[in-house]
Amino acid sequence: MLKKRTECVGRVVSNKMQKTVVVEVVRTVQDPRYKKFLRRTQRMKVHDEKGACQVGDRVKMIKTRPLSAQKRWAVLEVLEKAT
Repeated sequence: MLKKRTECVGRVVSNKMQKTVVVEVVRTVQDPRYKKFLRRTQRMKVHDEKGACQVGDRVKMIKTRPLSAQKRWAVLEVLEKAT
């Protein structure tokens, strides 16, 4: 039985490295005590083989094997190009 790999959507904030982009993922979590919804952001280094991503693009990424010391994700597709 094959496990489905984790997918995630985020916005590109940096593309200054070769074949790597930094993607910021925003999620909301609820405070356990006060029940207020909080925004949590996480910045991940994502492998971009084609170099197609620009700053501001929305991308879908997929979990992969470790590609370097910090890269565990790869770009699956560009959902929305930056204007």
